[in-house]
Amino acid sequence: MNNVFESVDANKRKSWLVIAGFGAFVLVASYFIARGMAVFYGYESTGLEFLGIGLIISGLMSFGSYYWSDKIVLGISGARPADKKRDFMFFTVAENLSMAARIPMPKLYVIDDTALNAFATGRDPEHAAVCATMGLLAQLNRTELEGVIGHELSHVANYDTRLMSIVTILVGLITLLGDWLLRATFYSKSNSDDNKSSNAIFLVIGILLAILSPIIAQIIQLAISRRREYLADASSVKLTRQPSGLISALEKLGADKEPLEAANKATAHLYITNPLKNLSSDARGWFANMFNTHPPLTDRIKALESMS
Repeated sequence: MNNVFESVDANKRKSWLVIAGFGAFVLVASYFIARGMAVFYGYESTGLEFLGIGLIISGLMSFGSYYWSDKIVLGISGARPADKKRDFMFFTVAENLSMAARIPMPKLYVIDDTALNAFATGRDPEHAAVCATMGLLAQLNRTELEGVIGHELSHVANYDTRLMSIVTILVGLITLLGDWLLRATFYSKSNSDDNKSSNAIFLVIGILLAILSPIIAQIIQLAISRRREYLADASSVKLTRQPSGLISALEKLGADKEPLEAANKATAHLYITNPLKNLSSDARGWFANMFNTHPPLTDRIKALESMS
C-alpha cells in the first residue's frame, strides 16, 4: 500500500517531468523550424523573430478561451446554476471539501442529463466552477460524490486549467510555425541557394520537424492531461481520506454506457471520465492509450486501490 501523501508527491514529480520534457521539445523544435524559415527566406538570422510572432499569435488565439473558459464551457454544455434546496448534497459536499482544500467554494452548475459525469473549469480558484450531471447526483451516494467532487476541486487547486492553457499555447506555437514553413516551401520560391548554403541543414531539419512536431506535441499534451488525472485522483483521496468512495464512483461511471449529449470533442478532456463513450474496450496497449485524454479506468482504480 502507498501512503496517499507519497502518491500525490509521486504524481506531481511524474507530471512535472512530462511537462519539463514537453517544454524542452517545444523549445528545440520551435528553434529549428524558425531557423529553417530564416534560411528559406535568405535571412542572416536565428529565426527568433518568427518564434516571437508565432508565440504572440498563439497566445492571443488562446487568451479568450483561457480567460472566459468557465463561461464558454458552461454555455456549450447547457448547464444551469445549481439550486441549494434541490441540489443540497452537491452544495454541502462542495462546501466541506473546499474548506478542506483551502480554496474558495466554486460556483456550482448542473447539466440536466441522466449520463454520469462531472467537470471543473475556470482560470483559477477565485473564478472556478464545478459542474455535475443530474445522473451523477442521483446515482452516487455521499461518499462517492465526495470522491468525484474532490477530484474536480483538485483540478482547481492544482491550477490544471491554467497549465493546460499554457500547453495549448505551446502546441499552437508549434503548429503555426510548422504550417508557415510548409506553406512557404510549397507555395514560394526560396531566396537562398540551399545547395550552397552552410545553413541548409537547418532548413531540412526544420521541414522534418514542421511535419512531425504538431503530432508529437499533441501526443505529449495528451500525456500531460492523463498524468493530471492521476494527480487529481490522488489529491481527491488526500482530501476525503476515503479511496473507496472514488473507486466506487469510477466503477459506476465506467458501467454507465450513456454518452453525454452536451459534451463534444473540444470539451471531453475536462470531464472526470470520457463523456463520449466512444473508446473501444479492445483499445488497449500503450499505442492506443497515447491518443486518449484520460487514463484507462482500470489503471486509475488500481492506483487508488494501492493507496492508504
